[in-house]
Parts: sequence; structure tokens; C-alpha cells
Amino acid sequence: MSEKIITAKIRSDGTVVEVLKDGRERPFPATPVRQMTEAEIVAAAEADPDARPMTPERRRSARRVPRTKTLRRALDLTQEEFSARYHIPLGTLRDWEQGRCEPDQPARAYLTVIARDPDGVRRALGEKLLSA
Repeated sequence: MSEKIITAKIRSDGTVVEVLKDGRERPFPATPVRQMTEAEIVAAAEADPDARPMTPERRRSARRVPRTKTLRRALDLTQEEFSARYHIPLGTLRDWEQGRCEPDQPARAYLTVIARDPDGVRRALGEKLLSA
């Protein structure tokens, strides 16, 4: 089988186009270049060591993704800002976000309250809110 290198880009409207050698663009075909059956897709995934489907055993032993980072990003805060605003030690926050440890039950409850009412927590901690 010969390999063909295709250069592609995503336009600002979200469509994906192939970039030809002369710089022109053309849309990709609506149908896949090579259609695979469901069985072929599963076989290809199982043959790839980096894309194997999760077995129930692996799912049980997998580390859960910390949601702390998602919360912090949703509030548009740096680690330092989140740590200072909500009185969480910076090292602890980093450990949570990098998966070195998980928040204990009281910390999870506190993070839930922050997620539901971040401004209310700021007020409760006595910090002034910026007017919008």
C-alpha cells in the first residue's frame, strides 16, 4: 500500500479542506476515502496499542480526571488566582489538577459550592466583587 500525505486545514467556518501543493483548497469528499465496517473498526482499535478499547478491569483501575481544572478554567482564573480567591493552598490545587491526589470529601463539597455559586463564596470569604 502506498502512503499519500494529505495537508488539511480547518477554515474559520469550521469546514475542513484539503490544501493542494499549489496552495489551492478543495473540500474533502462527503464519503470517507475507505469505508470500514464496524468489525473492521473494532479490529483496528484492538490492534493499536494506543487506542485499545477500555475493558471493565482497566476502567475500574483508571484514574479519574480531576474536575478542579475544569471548574477553574470555567471561572477564567489562573491557578494562583483560584488559590488566592478561594483560600486553597496553591500546592494542593496543583496536586488535584495534576492527579497526584484527589480532594477529600469536605474539599469536594467546597468545590461543589464554588461551582454552584462562585460569587457567593467570594462574598462569604469577605472579598470584594468587581463590578461588571
